[in-house]
Amino acid sequence: MRILITGATGLIGREIVKLCRQQGIAVHYLTTDSSKIVSRENYRGFYWDTNRFEIDEACFKGVDAIINLAGSSIAKRWTSSYKKVILGSRVNSILTLKKGLVQADVKVRTIVSSSAIGIYPDSGVNYYEESFSGIDQSFLGTIVEKWEATAEELKECTDSLAVIRTGLVLSGDGGALPKMVRPVNNYVGSPFGNGQQWQSWIHITDLARIFLFAIKHQMSGVYNGVAPNPVTNEKLIRSIAEVLEKPILFPKVPAFILQFVLGEMSHAVLASQRVSSKKIQEEGFGFKYPNLQGALREIILGYKKSQFNEELA
Repeated sequence: MRILITGATGLIGREIVKLCRQQGIAVHYLTTDSSKIVSRENYRGFYWDTNRFEIDEACFKGVDAIINLAGSSIAKRWTSSYKKVILGSRVNSILTLKKGLVQADVKVRTIVSSSAIGIYPDSGVNYYEESFSGIDQSFLGTIVEKWEATAEELKECTDSLAVIRTGLVLSGDGGALPKMVRPVNNYVGSPFGNGQQWQSWIHITDLARIFLFAIKHQMSGVYNGVAPNPVTNEKLIRSIAEVLEKPILFPKVPAFILQFVLGEMSHAVLASQRVSSKKIQEEGFGFKYPNLQGALREIILGYKKSQFNEELA
């Protein structure tokens, strides 16, 4: 099997590439930086420019499936100009893929495109399944709605299209977790806002496994990429403290302070989305890390060579 991956050098992409290597799956990847193109057995890079909708059509040669992870980080201040970058990076990457597939007259077996649980409305009581039709009336909700609508255009280029709505990704090599761990490890960690907002999390390995599972089973439709047991923000921070064996000494960070410091981006840490993993489990997917404590212990105590642990040392 050969998979084409966009966003292969990002947090999720790196983990998927690692699993592909372990399973003997060949990888083609796309990059906007020609200096990052390498060509070796079972791992080959190709250039694309999503602003100009240009792509090296050779990237599709021998490819059975595509994983689309392309998109600029949302963990930067949401200025008016950067908001356009966030949306454009997601929409344009899909349109560039589609243009390339059509021009090359290629139809792949499966396409799996990333999305986010930010599409679900902020709620402390709802338990969201994929069938929920409402959209969060925030910048993130709007972005995800347009992102998924654009992904639908890929249906004509594949036999099956799956969309994975990703939750809070827990990893020792980047993302949100190291930013949460460092203050706790330095005795200044505390929950955000009232701490009761739901956090639907997933271990990075389980998320990568979901993408490959969707390909191998030619899944179609929308699936939540979250672990079975969401927790509140306060539970998350206190669980990190338990694993580190550090106390939580400071009071909760008031929402108004986060809003002052982060601006509109504070919505990403204060919004509450309790999301179900039932649908992907009914497809036969089994989680290696269904519970938060086990996931945190594996990451914090188990990643001996990661940048994350080097910074904690």
